[in-house]
Amino acid sequence: MSIGWAILSCGDYADSRGAPGVNQAEGAELVAVHSRDRGRSKAFAEKHGVKTCYTTVEEVLGDSRIDAVYITSPNHLHAQYTKMAAEAGKHVLVEKPLSLNMDDGLEMLQVCRARGVKLGVGLHLRHHPGHIETRRLVADGALGTVALAQSQLGQGERGNVHSIPRAGLRDWWTHPELVGGAFAMLTIGVHAIDDLQFLLDQQVVEIAAITDGQTAERPLEDLATMCLRFDGGTIGTMCCGMRLPEFQNDVALYGSEGKVVLVDASWPRLQGELRVSSETVNTTVAYEPDFVYLVTRNIEDFQRAMAEDREPTASGIDGLKLVQVTGAMVESAKTGRTVKLEPLTFP
Repeated sequence: MSIGWAILSCGDYADSRGAPGVNQAEGAELVAVHSRDRGRSKAFAEKHGVKTCYTTVEEVLGDSRIDAVYITSPNHLHAQYTKMAAEAGKHVLVEKPLSLNMDDGLEMLQVCRARGVKLGVGLHLRHHPGHIETRRLVADGALGTVALAQSQLGQGERGNVHSIPRAGLRDWWTHPELVGGAFAMLTIGVHAIDDLQFLLDQQVVEIAAITDGQTAERPLEDLATMCLRFDGGTIGTMCCGMRLPEFQNDVALYGSEGKVVLVDASWPRLQGELRVSSETVNTTVAYEPDFVYLVTRNIEDFQRAMAEDREPTASGIDGLKLVQVTGAMVESAKTGRTVKLEPLTFP
């Protein structure tokens, strides 16, 4: 039997990756789409071969054919939509960030657990084969003790010293209260942070951040750099930005017995190369670019989590950790101080 899906919000991401990802996922059927604008909803449905379009979330959640919802709405609606879906008995895959703050995120996890539905997050790099292999190499000790972990993720436009444009339907990205207090970090940086945590199987416990924002005059950053300490002893750095045309999006891990470099492979899509140089492993693997592959794998993993009654590979608790890290980044950038993070547990 196929899993019936609905997409909540017909924005750019849902159009370019969300709907194609569901349509390509094995065992998935895109049953319905939602937009408050009926014309937009209808056009989106026709483009992606969807029979039903709705203009209210309540209509979506009342459709018995729908087993799970994929929330691709503006950030400030993630918590509300997730809780509504969980109360209706629908499983929830939500794009990052999980929520705007820790309290909302914890409530989302609690409601989903109480209603017996799965909660997953769109942290797609966890499904990149090069990153999966790197995590295995680290766990197997092929790199020895990893001392330094680095990730950089950015984009931009030539001749534009400022960020990529945020106008029209993207205007909400200019409002701190709707975004979650950060721009570059919540657009792409959280992917880089989560990826380092995934590769190392370690959690960030200390952050020192410098950004070009988080001030009264410029509350949202376009460029952020961070020094990180992980609970397993690794030191890390992360850079993300929207003012970086032709940026090379790399990940590098340096250990006592060798190194791994994921060349131009930290963008949340399939691309780049895996280069391993160690005492026991020396190899290079190239990946053909695929804009939708990682979204499809994320959806398929989420469906298996539903069937096997386990947590998705990119779980709600993983999303909550990134909410905590983002809050610490904002605090560090504002105060000029290093911020230590409390251990994150969810009983």
